Amino acid sequence: MGTASTSSDTMEAARLPGLSITVEKNPPEARLLQLGVKSWPKWGCPPGRFPLKFDAALTCYLVKGRVRAAVKGSRECVEFGAGDLVVFPKGLSCTWDVVVGVDKHYNFDPS
Repeated sequence: MGTASTSSDTMEAARLPGLSITVEKNPPEARLLQLGVKSWPKWGCPPGRFPLKFDAALTCYLVKGRVRAAVKGSRECVEFGAGDLVVFPKGLSCTWDVVVGVDKHYNFDPS
């Protein structure tokens, strides 16, 4: 699996030129409070495959579920699930293979 480590063992990223999916495994409650995650809208979906293109950066926190995201034009595949904070950069295209139905909080960056 093509993941790259950063300075923290809790971070994983799938790298493309200028675009990467970042997964922060089980961030501390203080970080979630700082981001205001519980005030973000919620979204859920059943298991299935969903092609997605991000026209704005998306940050999401999975309350439940498990996803494998395959980055378009790459062999990169990133897995994330309940308790993970995930960032998708603007312009990224990927396919979500939802293994376990998802319930998440999400926030689009308008810039």
